[in-house]
Amino acid sequence: MSEALLTVKNLSVDFHTARGTFHAVKNVSWSVSRGETLAILGESGSGKSVSANAVMNLLDTPPAEIVSGEIMYEGKDLLKISAEEHRALNGKKLAMIFQDPLGHLNPVYTVGWQIVEMMTAHGRPRDMARKRALELIARVGLPEPEKAMRKYPHQFSGGQRQRLMIAMALMLKPDILIADEPTTALDVTIQAEVLALLKELQAETGMALVLITHDLGVVAEIADRVVVMNKGEIVETGTVHEVYHTPKHAYTQKLIGAAPGKGDIKLLDRAAPVLLSVDNLSKTYGQFHALKGVSFTLSRGQSLAVVGESGSGKSTLARTLLRLEQADSGRALWKNKDLITLSARDLLAVRREIQMVFQDPTQSLNPRMSVYNLIAEGWDIHKLMPNKQARRDRVLELLDQVGLSAEHIDRYPHQFSGGQRQRIAIARALALEPELIICDEAVSALDVSIQAQVIALLDDLRKRLGISFLFIAHDLGVVRDFADTVIVMKSGEIVEIGPTAQIFDAPRQPYTQKLLAANLDPDPTVQAQRRAVLANA
Repeated sequence: MSEALLTVKNLSVDFHTARGTFHAVKNVSWSVSRGETLAILGESGSGKSVSANAVMNLLDTPPAEIVSGEIMYEGKDLLKISAEEHRALNGKKLAMIFQDPLGHLNPVYTVGWQIVEMMTAHGRPRDMARKRALELIARVGLPEPEKAMRKYPHQFSGGQRQRLMIAMALMLKPDILIADEPTTALDVTIQAEVLALLKELQAETGMALVLITHDLGVVAEIADRVVVMNKGEIVETGTVHEVYHTPKHAYTQKLIGAAPGKGDIKLLDRAAPVLLSVDNLSKTYGQFHALKGVSFTLSRGQSLAVVGESGSGKSTLARTLLRLEQADSGRALWKNKDLITLSARDLLAVRREIQMVFQDPTQSLNPRMSVYNLIAEGWDIHKLMPNKQARRDRVLELLDQVGLSAEHIDRYPHQFSGGQRQRIAIARALALEPELIICDEAVSALDVSIQAQVIALLDDLRKRLGISFLFIAHDLGVVRDFADTVIVMKSGEIVEIGPTAQIFDAPRQPYTQKLLAANLDPDPTVQAQRRAVLANA
């Protein structure tokens, strides 16, 4: 291994809160060399993002305090240079892709202006910056770059916003790119293209890549070495093959054991009564046809997955069924009541029976409400569970079911990681004990062990209570483990529908075959074989 380009040595970071001091990072050391990809693997709260933010000088101090350590780059300790010196490095030499693109894109400026600013802020001519922005927007998979430049962040899907963040970070060809869950919100084909783009740019420039992730498939595809973190400490290091095939620490073994896509495929209960019947549902936005004659049925206790790339119509389908968007035509019969034409009063009664977990918990959770109030709000709306102690006990039970603890009950959304916020959203949906839960990428931001725990919880609810699920996802491993039926969508249409076993083992449509081929396997040996097959195809 060549000499390290960036070295983190004995880094410790504390957070001082009203409840005492939290030791977020404890004596952590790692390094990355030019042209190398280092993956920092671990669950939410393990200290991955805190250590990366320390490199970028993005920690709020206070409440954070860097207790000890060095971060060496080009002979300088980044912990000792001035804020002005750090600003000159950030973006130009050190760049970062953040996990939550909506929280890091300014809603009042076009995305083109924001991407171009990355270069103009460092003295580059605007024409050069605009040309580079158009090139990168195209390379990260967004159509019509000229039009995309003129749009605002809210006009893109979650996956598209993440691609824009990646384009922004790569504008100045940095020496070191820190990618904090860069492909969490991306569908499998775009994820594969973005990872290939990162590797291609790395080969061109010799850029060092620090990849913060909980996705073992991403690690298998792109990483050279792995650092495994748990509760602020490094518990294991090694090459990708060493860590996956011969893990020494119990925590690493637990993460690998929780990787999705290895379980038994579920079978559909064909005798169950139909709850939802969708017929010829269509939705347009101006000249754009988001849904084109979509038809399917959903039975009691069924777990129906909807897969497809960003822009395929998955989320529009969910929002239209919930009347968050109004369909242009078609029917959606819920227990023989048409959701599309129900009155507001009748729709309110149905909303207790149909709940949704949205893709982005930053948007769906009210930042002014505590976790307790967020979960209990539905009981106020539907006049349920008047006993306050019974409410609090049930909230604590729900938090435990989704992998959170009692100490979280009075905190607010901004005090949690992205994965933890999504767990709160799932608990909120479960509170009303609905008959159908629509999950829009509900587990995409979760760590593998919590993801496995939540999927097991949802499956238990399906078996025990007969709850049905419309499960929108891009992680095909999770879909394989959870769904009994799969709908494949492209450009607003259903291109294939069938039992999970048939879709995964004998897909009929070329588009479905393409999606499956792009899915990442957590085993680096298997993933290397897949990569070789695709390269020779």
